[in-house]
Amino acid sequence: MAHTRRFKRLEKNLVSRIVHAFGAFFASAGSVVVRVVKFFDGKLTLMIVPHSNGKVISVQTNVFALVLGLAVTTGIACSFVYFNHRNNASGAEISRLREENRETLASLDELRDENNNLLQTAKRFQSSLSQSLSLLGINQSTQTSKSTGKNSDLSSLFDTQDITSGSLKETSDIRQLTSYLENAVRPVEQIGKMLENQGTLFSDIPNVWPIKNGIGHISMEFGQNVHPITQQWYIHKGLDFSTWRSGDPIIATANGQIVTVGYSDDFGNFIIIKHKHGIYTRYAHLATTRVKKGDIVNQRQVIGTIGNTGISTGPHLHYEVHIGSDVVDPAKYINVK
Repeated sequence: MAHTRRFKRLEKNLVSRIVHAFGAFFASAGSVVVRVVKFFDGKLTLMIVPHSNGKVISVQTNVFALVLGLAVTTGIACSFVYFNHRNNASGAEISRLREENRETLASLDELRDENNNLLQTAKRFQSSLSQSLSLLGINQSTQTSKSTGKNSDLSSLFDTQDITSGSLKETSDIRQLTSYLENAVRPVEQIGKMLENQGTLFSDIPNVWPIKNGIGHISMEFGQNVHPITQQWYIHKGLDFSTWRSGDPIIATANGQIVTVGYSDDFGNFIIIKHKHGIYTRYAHLATTRVKKGDIVNQRQVIGTIGNTGISTGPHLHYEVHIGSDVVDPAKYINVK
Protein backbone atom coordinates (compact mmCIF):
# COMPACT_ATOMS: atom_id res chain seq x y z
CA MET A 1 0.00 0.00 0.00
CA ALA A 2 2.85 2.36 0.82
CA HIS A 3 4.39 1.79 -2.58
CA THR A 4 1.06 2.46 -4.28
CA ARG A 5 0.58 5.75 -2.52
CA ARG A 6 4.13 6.77 -3.43
CA PHE A 7 3.53 6.08 -7.14
CA LYS A 8 0.29 8.03 -7.01
CA ARG A 9 2.09 11.05 -5.56
CA LEU A 10 4.81 10.85 -8.23
CA GLU A 11 2.17 10.60 -10.95
CA LYS A 12 0.31 13.64 -9.60
CA ASN A 13 3.56 15.64 -9.34
CA LEU A 14 4.51 14.74 -12.95
CA VAL A 15 1.11 15.70 -14.29
CA SER A 16 1.18 18.92 -12.32
CA ARG A 17 4.62 19.82 -13.72
CA ILE A 18 3.54 19.11 -17.30
CA VAL A 19 0.41 21.20 -16.91
CA HIS A 20 2.45 23.97 -15.35
CA ALA A 21 5.00 23.85 -18.19
CA PHE A 22 2.30 24.02 -20.89
CA GLY A 23 0.65 26.84 -19.02
CA ALA A 24 3.90 28.77 -18.82
CA PHE A 25 4.58 28.17 -22.55
CA PHE A 26 1.18 29.36 -23.69
CA ALA A 27 1.39 32.33 -21.32
CA SER A 28 4.75 33.33 -22.82
CA ALA A 29 3.46 32.79 -26.38
CA GLY A 30 0.39 34.83 -25.63
CA SER A 31 2.52 37.58 -24.16
CA VAL A 32 4.69 37.62 -27.35
CA VAL A 33 1.60 37.70 -29.55
CA VAL A 34 0.15 40.55 -27.53
CA ARG A 35 3.40 42.49 -27.81
CA VAL A 36 3.58 41.93 -31.57
CA VAL A 37 -0.04 42.97 -32.01
CA LYS A 38 0.54 46.03 -29.88
CA PHE A 39 3.68 46.84 -31.91
CA PHE A 40 1.90 46.55 -35.26
CA ASP A 41 -1.12 48.32 -33.86
CA GLY A 42 1.04 51.22 -32.71
CA LYS A 43 -0.15 54.51 -34.11
CA LEU A 44 2.06 56.54 -36.41
CA THR A 45 1.59 60.01 -37.77
CA LEU A 46 3.27 60.94 -41.02
CA MET A 47 3.56 64.67 -41.64
CA ILE A 48 4.37 66.19 -45.06
CA VAL A 49 5.77 69.70 -44.62
CA PRO A 50 6.09 71.70 -47.86
CA HIS A 51 8.99 74.16 -48.33
CA SER A 52 6.51 76.93 -48.94
CA ASN A 53 4.09 78.17 -46.40
CA GLY A 54 1.51 75.66 -47.55
CA LYS A 55 -0.63 73.54 -45.31
CA VAL A 56 1.03 70.68 -43.49
CA ILE A 57 -0.44 67.31 -44.47
CA SER A 58 -0.78 64.74 -41.70
CA VAL A 59 -1.47 61.07 -42.26
CA GLN A 60 -2.28 58.76 -39.39
CA THR A 61 -1.66 55.03 -39.71
CA ASN A 62 -0.27 52.12 -37.75
CA VAL A 63 2.91 50.01 -38.12
CA PHE A 64 1.06 47.07 -39.74
CA ALA A 65 -0.39 49.23 -42.51
CA LEU A 66 2.97 50.90 -43.09
CA VAL A 67 4.86 47.57 -43.31
CA LEU A 68 2.14 46.13 -45.56
CA GLY A 69 2.29 49.17 -47.85
CA LEU A 70 6.09 48.98 -48.08
CA ALA A 71 5.90 45.23 -48.88
CA VAL A 72 3.26 45.79 -51.60
CA THR A 73 5.24 48.71 -53.10
CA THR A 74 8.46 46.69 -53.07
CA GLY A 75 6.69 43.72 -54.72
CA ILE A 76 5.21 45.92 -57.45
CA ALA A 77 8.61 47.51 -58.14
CA CYS A 78 10.37 44.12 -58.30
CA SER A 79 7.65 42.74 -60.57
CA PHE A 80 8.02 45.72 -62.89
CA VAL A 81 11.80 45.24 -63.11
CA TYR A 82 11.43 41.47 -63.70
CA PHE A 83 8.77 41.74 -66.40
CA ASN A 84 10.64 44.58 -68.10
CA HIS A 85 13.74 42.37 -68.28
CA ARG A 86 11.67 39.50 -69.64
CA ASN A 87 10.15 41.81 -72.21
CA ASN A 88 13.60 42.94 -73.39
CA ALA A 89 14.78 39.32 -73.58
CA SER A 90 11.65 38.35 -75.53
CA GLY A 91 12.24 41.20 -77.97
CA ALA A 92 15.81 40.04 -78.59
CA GLU A 93 14.61 36.45 -79.08
CA ILE A 94 11.96 37.59 -81.54
CA SER A 95 14.59 39.53 -83.52
CA ARG A 96 16.84 36.47 -83.58
CA LEU A 97 13.99 34.24 -84.75
CA ARG A 98 13.10 36.71 -87.49
CA GLU A 99 16.70 36.67 -88.73
CA GLU A 100 16.76 32.87 -88.66
CA ASN A 101 13.47 32.85 -90.54
CA ARG A 102 14.94 35.07 -93.27
CA GLU A 103 17.99 32.79 -93.54
CA THR A 104 15.74 29.73 -93.67
CA LEU A 105 13.67 31.23 -96.46
CA ALA A 106 16.84 32.02 -98.41
CA SER A 107 18.08 28.45 -97.90
CA LEU A 108 14.69 27.13 -98.99
CA ASP A 109 14.87 29.14 -102.21
CA GLU A 110 18.36 27.79 -102.85
CA LEU A 111 17.13 24.27 -102.13
CA ARG A 112 14.30 24.68 -104.63
CA ASP A 113 16.78 25.87 -107.28
CA GLU A 114 19.02 22.89 -106.62
CA ASN A 115 15.99 20.60 -106.73
CA ASN A 116 15.06 21.96 -110.16
CA ASN A 117 18.63 21.43 -111.36
CA LEU A 118 18.52 17.88 -110.01
CA LEU A 119 15.31 17.17 -111.88
CA GLN A 120 16.78 18.48 -115.12
CA THR A 121 19.88 16.34 -114.63
CA ALA A 122 17.70 13.33 -113.89
CA LYS A 123 15.79 13.94 -117.10
CA ARG A 124 19.02 13.95 -119.10
CA PHE A 125 20.11 10.83 -117.25
CA GLN A 126 16.88 9.08 -118.21
CA SER A 127 17.37 9.95 -121.86
CA SER A 128 20.99 8.78 -121.90
CA LEU A 129 20.18 5.60 -119.99
CA SER A 130 17.30 4.76 -122.33
CA GLN A 131 19.52 5.24 -125.39
CA SER A 132 22.29 3.12 -123.87
CA LEU A 133 19.88 0.34 -122.93
CA SER A 134 18.41 0.38 -126.44
CA LEU A 135 21.87 0.09 -127.99
CA LEU A 136 22.70 -2.82 -125.68
CA GLY A 137 19.38 -4.54 -126.41
CA ILE A 138 18.06 -4.22 -122.85
CA ASN A 139 14.35 -3.51 -122.62
CA GLN A 140 14.06 -0.99 -119.81
CA SER A 141 10.27 -1.11 -119.58
CA THR A 142 10.22 -4.80 -118.79
CA GLN A 143 12.82 -4.32 -116.08
CA THR A 144 11.03 -1.62 -114.12
CA SER A 145 7.34 -1.75 -114.95
CA LYS A 146 6.75 -4.93 -113.01
CA SER A 147 8.17 -3.60 -109.78
CA THR A 148 6.99 -0.02 -109.71
CA GLY A 149 4.23 0.41 -112.26
CA LYS A 150 3.64 3.95 -113.43
CA ASN A 151 6.05 5.43 -110.88
CA SER A 152 9.03 3.68 -112.51
CA ASP A 153 8.99 5.97 -115.53
CA LEU A 154 10.79 9.20 -114.84
CA SER A 155 8.42 11.04 -117.16
CA SER A 156 5.76 10.74 -114.49
CA LEU A 157 8.07 12.75 -112.25
CA PHE A 158 8.02 15.70 -114.62
CA ASP A 159 4.24 15.50 -115.08
CA THR A 160 3.58 15.53 -111.34
CA GLN A 161 0.70 17.75 -110.27
CA ASP A 162 1.27 20.23 -107.46
CA ILE A 163 0.12 18.52 -104.30
CA THR A 164 0.07 21.64 -102.19
CA SER A 165 1.94 24.91 -102.16
CA GLY A 166 5.35 25.28 -100.57
CA SER A 167 7.95 22.59 -100.12
CA LEU A 168 5.61 19.58 -100.28
CA LYS A 169 5.93 19.46 -104.08
CA GLU A 170 9.73 19.41 -103.82
CA THR A 171 9.52 16.63 -101.23
CA SER A 172 7.25 14.60 -103.51
CA ASP A 173 9.57 15.15 -106.49
CA ILE A 174 12.62 14.01 -104.55
CA ARG A 175 10.80 10.91 -103.34
CA GLN A 176 9.76 9.96 -106.86
CA LEU A 177 13.25 10.67 -108.16
CA THR A 178 14.72 8.46 -105.44
CA SER A 179 12.28 5.71 -106.40
CA TYR A 180 13.27 5.97 -110.06
CA LEU A 181 17.01 5.91 -109.32
CA GLU A 182 16.55 2.85 -107.12
CA ASN A 183 14.81 1.10 -109.98
CA ALA A 184 17.51 2.26 -112.43
CA VAL A 185 20.11 0.36 -110.43
CA ARG A 186 19.15 -2.96 -112.00
CA PRO A 187 19.67 -1.90 -115.64
CA VAL A 188 22.98 -0.27 -114.72
CA GLU A 189 24.05 -3.47 -112.98
CA GLN A 190 23.13 -5.40 -116.11
CA ILE A 191 25.33 -3.07 -118.16
CA GLY A 192 28.17 -3.68 -115.71
CA LYS A 193 27.73 -7.45 -115.95
CA MET A 194 27.64 -7.24 -119.74
CA LEU A 195 30.86 -5.21 -119.76
CA GLU A 196 32.42 -7.67 -117.34
CA ASN A 197 31.43 -10.58 -119.56
CA GLN A 198 32.86 -8.77 -122.57
CA GLY A 199 36.05 -7.81 -120.73
CA THR A 200 37.96 -10.70 -122.31
CA LEU A 201 36.93 -9.46 -125.75
CA PHE A 202 38.49 -6.06 -125.04
CA SER A 203 41.69 -7.68 -123.81
CA ASP A 204 41.87 -9.97 -126.87
CA ILE A 205 41.73 -7.07 -129.36
CA PRO A 206 44.72 -4.65 -129.61
CA ASN A 207 43.35 -1.44 -128.13
CA VAL A 208 45.95 0.07 -125.81
CA TRP A 209 48.94 2.38 -126.30
CA PRO A 210 51.95 0.11 -126.96
CA ILE A 211 54.35 2.04 -124.70
CA LYS A 212 53.98 1.53 -120.95
CA ASN A 213 52.18 4.28 -119.03
CA GLY A 214 51.03 5.88 -122.30
CA ILE A 215 54.18 7.95 -122.75
CA GLY A 216 55.62 9.12 -126.07
CA HIS A 217 54.06 10.47 -129.24
CA ILE A 218 53.32 9.32 -132.80
CA SER A 219 56.26 10.36 -134.96
CA MET A 220 54.89 8.89 -138.21
CA GLU A 221 51.32 7.91 -139.03
CA PHE A 222 49.97 5.03 -141.08
CA GLY A 223 49.67 5.42 -144.87
CA GLN A 224 51.43 7.52 -147.49
CA ASN A 225 54.56 9.20 -146.15
CA VAL A 226 58.03 10.34 -147.25
CA HIS A 227 60.66 7.76 -146.35
CA PRO A 228 63.05 9.40 -143.83
CA ILE A 229 66.12 7.85 -145.52
CA THR A 230 65.31 7.54 -149.26
CA GLN A 231 63.11 10.67 -149.27
CA GLN A 232 60.74 8.80 -151.60
CA TRP A 233 56.98 8.47 -151.19
CA TYR A 234 55.96 5.09 -149.80
CA ILE A 235 53.18 3.41 -147.83
CA HIS A 236 54.00 3.28 -144.15
CA LYS A 237 52.33 0.10 -142.86
CA GLY A 238 52.18 1.01 -139.18
CA LEU A 239 52.55 3.72 -136.57
CA ASP A 240 55.88 4.98 -135.27
CA PHE A 241 55.99 5.86 -131.56
CA SER A 242 58.86 7.91 -130.16
CA THR A 243 59.97 8.95 -126.66
CA TRP A 244 63.27 10.50 -127.95
CA ARG A 245 65.24 7.82 -126.09
CA SER A 246 65.95 4.08 -125.98
CA GLY A 247 65.02 1.70 -123.20
CA ASP A 248 61.38 2.66 -122.52
CA PRO A 249 59.27 -0.49 -121.99
CA ILE A 250 56.98 -1.77 -124.75
CA ILE A 251 53.83 -3.68 -123.81
CA ALA A 252 51.60 -6.20 -125.59
CA THR A 253 48.47 -4.43 -126.80
CA ALA A 254 46.30 -7.56 -126.34
CA ASN A 255 46.40 -11.09 -125.00
CA GLY A 256 48.15 -13.51 -127.33
CA GLN A 257 51.01 -15.86 -128.08
CA ILE A 258 54.52 -14.97 -129.27
CA VAL A 259 55.00 -16.48 -132.73
CA THR A 260 58.20 -14.71 -133.79
CA VAL A 261 61.15 -13.17 -131.98
CA GLY A 262 63.78 -12.30 -134.56
CA TYR A 263 66.00 -9.83 -136.38
CA SER A 264 65.90 -8.42 -139.92
CA ASP A 265 67.81 -5.74 -141.78
CA ASP A 266 64.67 -3.60 -142.11
CA PHE A 267 62.98 -4.08 -138.71
CA GLY A 268 65.99 -4.83 -136.55
CA ASN A 269 64.90 -6.71 -133.44
CA PHE A 270 61.18 -7.42 -133.74
CA ILE A 271 58.37 -9.42 -132.13
CA ILE A 272 55.16 -10.75 -133.68
CA ILE A 273 52.21 -11.70 -131.46
CA LYS A 274 49.26 -13.79 -132.61
CA HIS A 275 45.91 -12.77 -131.08
CA LYS A 276 42.41 -14.17 -131.37
CA HIS A 277 40.10 -13.41 -134.29
CA GLY A 278 42.98 -13.68 -136.80
CA ILE A 279 44.79 -10.56 -135.54
CA TYR A 280 48.60 -10.18 -135.44
CA THR A 281 50.72 -7.31 -134.09
CA ARG A 282 54.36 -6.51 -134.92
CA TYR A 283 56.78 -4.52 -132.70
CA ALA A 284 60.01 -3.49 -134.49
CA HIS A 285 63.36 -1.66 -133.98
CA LEU A 286 63.57 -2.97 -130.40
CA ALA A 287 66.68 -2.54 -128.27
CA THR A 288 65.91 -5.66 -126.22
CA THR A 289 63.29 -8.41 -126.14
CA ARG A 290 61.93 -9.97 -122.96
CA VAL A 291 59.91 -12.87 -124.38
CA LYS A 292 60.61 -15.91 -126.52
CA LYS A 293 58.68 -17.80 -129.18
CA GLY A 294 55.73 -19.74 -127.77
CA ASP A 295 55.24 -17.55 -124.70
CA ILE A 296 51.67 -16.62 -123.74
CA VAL A 297 51.47 -12.90 -122.94
CA ASN A 298 48.74 -10.79 -121.39
CA GLN A 299 47.60 -7.36 -122.41
CA ARG A 300 49.92 -4.64 -120.96
CA GLN A 301 52.71 -7.16 -120.28
CA VAL A 302 56.21 -5.78 -121.04
CA ILE A 303 57.72 -7.63 -124.04
CA GLY A 304 60.73 -5.43 -124.90
CA THR A 305 62.21 -1.95 -124.98
CA ILE A 306 62.42 0.84 -127.53
CA GLY A 307 65.58 0.84 -129.63
CA ASN A 308 67.22 2.01 -132.84
CA THR A 309 67.97 -1.30 -134.61
CA GLY A 310 67.43 -1.97 -138.31
CA ILE A 311 66.74 0.84 -140.76
CA SER A 312 66.00 3.68 -138.36
CA THR A 313 66.91 7.32 -137.94
CA GLY A 314 66.45 7.34 -134.15
CA PRO A 315 65.01 5.43 -131.19
CA HIS A 316 61.36 4.57 -131.83
CA LEU A 317 58.83 1.74 -131.99
CA HIS A 318 57.35 0.65 -135.30
CA TYR A 319 53.94 -0.93 -134.53
CA GLU A 320 51.75 -2.82 -137.01
CA VAL A 321 48.32 -4.50 -136.84
CA HIS A 322 47.43 -7.28 -139.31
CA ILE A 323 44.04 -8.91 -139.74
CA GLY A 324 44.61 -12.04 -141.75
CA SER A 325 46.73 -10.95 -144.72
CA ASP A 326 45.60 -7.32 -144.55
CA VAL A 327 47.55 -4.53 -142.90
CA VAL A 328 45.23 -2.05 -141.12
CA ASP A 329 45.71 1.34 -139.49
CA PRO A 330 46.55 0.68 -135.79
CA ALA A 331 45.05 4.06 -134.90
CA LYS A 332 41.61 2.52 -135.40
CA TYR A 333 42.29 0.11 -132.55
CA ILE A 334 43.94 2.32 -129.96
CA ASN A 335 43.24 5.61 -128.29
CA VAL A 336 45.79 7.76 -130.14
CA LYS A 337 45.13 10.62 -127.68
